[in-house]
Amino acid sequence: MPYINYTSKEVASQGEAIYRQEIRDKVDPKHKGKFLVIDIETGEYEMNADDLVATKRLLAKRPNAVVYGLQIGFPTAYRIGGHFSVRAQ
Repeated sequence: MPYINYTSKEVASQGEAIYRQEIRDKVDPKHKGKFLVIDIETGEYEMNADDLVATKRLLAKRPNAVVYGLQIGFPTAYRIGGHFSVRAQ
């Protein structure tokens, strides 16, 4: 999602800073694996097992939010690639 006043690096940097300084101790480790989205301008956040649900709740409160998302307890929210395994029958 492009933002007029922020680069993607600025959104990520500010979002990570807010998470580390204000939110992480409240949610980690009891909510590990859930998705957390933060409005980097207000510090408001929403959390859910479904990232889209959390994002929609945050945007319902503040439609112009500048959103940064992460998965609690993981270095990245998503993984590109992977593999399939075939189960013997």
